[in-house]
Amino acid sequence: MSVSKKVVLLGHFGVGKSSLLRRFVENTFSESYTVTIGVHIMKKEVHLEKESVTLVIWDVEGTDDFTKYRPSYLMGASSFIYVFDASRPVTYSDIKYNLEHLKEKFPHVSVHIIGNKVDLVDSEVILNDLKAQDIQHSYLSSAKTGENVELLFQNVAAQLLENA
Repeated sequence: MSVSKKVVLLGHFGVGKSSLLRRFVENTFSESYTVTIGVHIMKKEVHLEKESVTLVIWDVEGTDDFTKYRPSYLMGASSFIYVFDASRPVTYSDIKYNLEHLKEKFPHVSVHIIGNKVDLVDSEVILNDLKAQDIQHSYLSSAKTGENVELLFQNVAAQLLENA
């Protein structure tokens, strides 16, 4: 038996939300950039030890202001994945503000913070920068290389089952 859970990818424009989704669902990567307008939805079944979870993943258009997301995109979410670009500090400079907004509006929805594009930076530098800003991230990943992408979604699925 499989349960179905809505997961929403959030973040600024160009942080790699769509690339993470394609890497996870299709195991592909493209260098070309395509802007997501509105929302793009894909799903994939994740097989865990005792049960399977179908993740219905909503890839929402990027925005600098999380208060501007359409409520209909976020309603019913079981988990949020907040994606930032590890090579562009501007994409994680407002994480605390955005997380406060999400926790206020959706207090029972888990949030995973993912630094994407780590293939473009020195991991030590980004880790030090995040630590200096007191940003607790879940993973550093690369949609291009696949680093930590599968692990991210496996752990999201496991947490969703645990909290069900």
